[in-house]
Amino acid sequence: MAIPNPVVIGLAGGSGSGKTTVLRCIIDAFGPTRIAVLDHDSYYRDLSHLPFEKRVAFNFDHPDALETDLMRRHLDRLIDGKAIEKPVYNFKTHNREATTTRVAPRPVVIVEGILVLAEPELVERMDIKIYVDTADDVRLMRRIRRDLQERGRAIETVLDQYERTVRPMHLEFVEPSKRKADVIIPRGGHNRVAIDMVLARIHALLREHGTA
Repeated sequence: MAIPNPVVIGLAGGSGSGKTTVLRCIIDAFGPTRIAVLDHDSYYRDLSHLPFEKRVAFNFDHPDALETDLMRRHLDRLIDGKAIEKPVYNFKTHNREATTTRVAPRPVVIVEGILVLAEPELVERMDIKIYVDTADDVRLMRRIRRDLQERGRAIETVLDQYERTVRPMHLEFVEPSKRKADVIIPRGGHNRVAIDMVLARIHALLREHGTA
């Protein structure tokens, strides 16, 4: 069933800032059947044509590493009330899987990723733009824990990547994109007051769009 005029939310912030916690709060508040999620991480370019050593050394934190044009086309389809087939990316092999994930149109579409506010074609489609802001040392600790536990990486690899690409790209692209945000949530995803304000705004927009 087509969903007319969905509310589109941009959710950005540095790696390990707490975007996932904010995302979960929104999903918990409105229910998973009312939320469609487009995560930028799913749109990393396939690197199967490169040997594994070059894939590991690739700069995944530069905007060119992501197929944002495909994500934008998928967002437009969801806005038009049409389902999409979202790519599935394997972070252990740095390849795009052959399978996809079907995403149906919903009253709320969340566009999530560290660089989504750095992409003008995504920003112009957003009704609410959120930046989750967390101290650098906290973000680094969270990234180390995630990459070790979820992505099977060695601590040396994680730290090398952080120093070589993550931090420089954060300073060049992610941090400046904060100026595009309507709402900045300090202290990450545990700022209940800020999150409640965001939820109230989403409720108001859903009423305006006739999908409350």
